[in-house]
Amino acid sequence: MTQPALADSAVTLLTAQAISVVRGGDGVLREVDLAVREQEIVTIIGPNGAGKSTLLAALMGLTPLAGGRVIRHPRLVVGYVPQRLRMDPVLPLTVARFIHLSAPRASLPLAWMGRLGCDRLLERPMHGLSGGEMQRVLLTRALIRRPNLLVLDEPAQGMDMAGEQELYGFIEQLRREEGMAALLVSHNLHFVMAGADHVICLNRHVCCFGSPVAVSTTPEFQQLFGSKATGLGYYQHHHDHRHTPLGVVRETP
Repeated sequence: MTQPALADSAVTLLTAQAISVVRGGDGVLREVDLAVREQEIVTIIGPNGAGKSTLLAALMGLTPLAGGRVIRHPRLVVGYVPQRLRMDPVLPLTVARFIHLSAPRASLPLAWMGRLGCDRLLERPMHGLSGGEMQRVLLTRALIRRPNLLVLDEPAQGMDMAGEQELYGFIEQLRREEGMAALLVSHNLHFVMAGADHVICLNRHVCCFGSPVAVSTTPEFQQLFGSKATGLGYYQHHHDHRHTPLGVVRETP
């Protein structure tokens, strides 16, 4: 499949060029390419063991590369949410303290904290949080540095369906109102196909990539997801703005 051409004026925040990762002699990732532009939502899908979490870790510099390179824009500020975080129950760390460890002098808008439900958790110990509460706290912490790119590894893990829908709606709101881009791993194909600008189908290498509509028609996608892909709704995403090196310019009617 041919990757959609990027507009010359678009700001590319993060680029991977033929990156490979080897672990224990096994090729976990093989020559993966991707790009995330300003204010885009790019979603990575694939089966268990496909290397999705490894790819995000490699992009963040947390896993060494066996080949290729990662290019970061000089203005890139990343907010990273890992798939899971284990807390020592002996460590007396409150949610408020954990959030502010990454940026002690920064503050979050109360509306963001309220939307994520973290305003009610601030005095709770970290080790006592449920899985869904932990994911909300991790996202709140990722936002405190006001990133222009969120990197999210299954951010809705541990949440019920209502919480998951609310979370994905919040990510879209951050893109629309704050201009944040997002690169995320998700198993929710309904969100992927309705909320992403670009989809990357990964199985240790890039099987297919492109718009949700284009990816859904590929044999690779059908082979990997089969009946799970039946009845999914797709849409073509249209911006009401254009990208320039100086930022986003709203189009006038």
